[in-house]
Amino acid sequence: MNQQTRPAPVGDPVATQIHPGYLSGFGNGFETEALPGALPIGRNSPQKCPYGLYAEQISGSPFTAPRTTNERSWLYRIRPTVMHWGAFRKVDARLWLTAPAEAAEMPPAPLRWDPVPIPAEPLSFVEGIRTMTTAGDAGSQAGMGAHLYVATRSMRDEYFYNADGEMLVVPQQGALRFRTEFGVIDVAPGEIVVIPRGVKFAVEVTGGPARGYLCENYGGAFTLPERGLIGANCLANQRDFLTPVASYEDRDAPGTMLVKWGGGLWAADIAHSPLDVVAWHGNYAPYKYDLRKFSPVGPILFDHADPSIFTVLTSPSETPGTANIDFVLFSDRWLVAENTFRPPWYHLNVMSEFMGLVYGVYDAKTGGGFQPGGASLHNTLLPHGPDVDAFEKASNAELTPHKLEGTLAFMFETRFLQKVSHFAAETPALQQDYATYGRKLAKHFDPNRPEAR
Repeated sequence: MNQQTRPAPVGDPVATQIHPGYLSGFGNGFETEALPGALPIGRNSPQKCPYGLYAEQISGSPFTAPRTTNERSWLYRIRPTVMHWGAFRKVDARLWLTAPAEAAEMPPAPLRWDPVPIPAEPLSFVEGIRTMTTAGDAGSQAGMGAHLYVATRSMRDEYFYNADGEMLVVPQQGALRFRTEFGVIDVAPGEIVVIPRGVKFAVEVTGGPARGYLCENYGGAFTLPERGLIGANCLANQRDFLTPVASYEDRDAPGTMLVKWGGGLWAADIAHSPLDVVAWHGNYAPYKYDLRKFSPVGPILFDHADPSIFTVLTSPSETPGTANIDFVLFSDRWLVAENTFRPPWYHLNVMSEFMGLVYGVYDAKTGGGFQPGGASLHNTLLPHGPDVDAFEKASNAELTPHKLEGTLAFMFETRFLQKVSHFAAETPALQQDYATYGRKLAKHFDPNRPEAR
């Protein structure tokens, strides 16, 4: 609670700003205040709050959820949310779809896309979301949407919250600043930010035109996976997750509140900034994480472990061991297994896999077709694996210890079949020949040579 207030720059309509700062830990019960004494002590809803603030609770779980999964925060704000409300009108969500959504008819085959170009037209973060796939049913709180985003302008008088799903943002190009009602989060490629359902924010483009990936989680909130036999350490460690300190905007100016609710996008005129929370406490808040702090584990003698060992965050389902979504990371790591084909093996998976590449080269696709900013989809029980270049190289490499460096790929994996949007099916970025990449693999079988070739 030791934030330093700085005066707003001349001409800046925001009356009070706070230097970005963070509190460390995952799922902690935090407390933070931007003005001394703004946070009530010993109670949540006093008869009169300090500084003439309003007390408001936001619940991310039912009131009766078990303590381990109960999520809520108390916010002490200049105006309650009902004062940031108006007559809502339906607005065009553009290319942002919500499950169940109309989908393109696609043959059962793997799909891959080149990076979607960043247009010259001014687009905010919300305007620039392009749905690639949807799965499940947002209304039933199950499934996900896999999206790309492009952003060329900041949201200055526009504010947004998503009532349909939690948002996991993976920047690939360009830095962003999320001004949220809980505080300020700066994020750049190599990091992620997670915005819970119902949390208001605005996005500023701070590092030139921006592009990245977005997972919209309709189901249970993302949490850390159980480590099981791995024990108490490695993978994503709690201390590396950062939640913003309290910050507020006391700003009276015309603006627009955008709400994604029931699969539609709605807008209302407002007269003041809704990012006016002066203090808050609780465990329901946005956070960021540096993916380069992920501590991978792997086989140290032979064979290739399942990619589940690289899970950063998981959205659980009602079926133990079957995720609504797993967010899986493929980052820098050592490969040391002996007498082993080290890239991912060929397989068919009951889970469906949407992949993205932030930078570098993914070790199973070394032929140049999987580019940073691009994406691929290997849907439920469709075959996939290394391309011919990756297979031949790995099959004939000298198996000395080798470090994969300068690579950052990830996967949104879900138990649901992912339905492809018309945008994804019709964009020129779709690689028309990707479905046949496996045909380039050679036949090596020789019944007269039992030894390995």
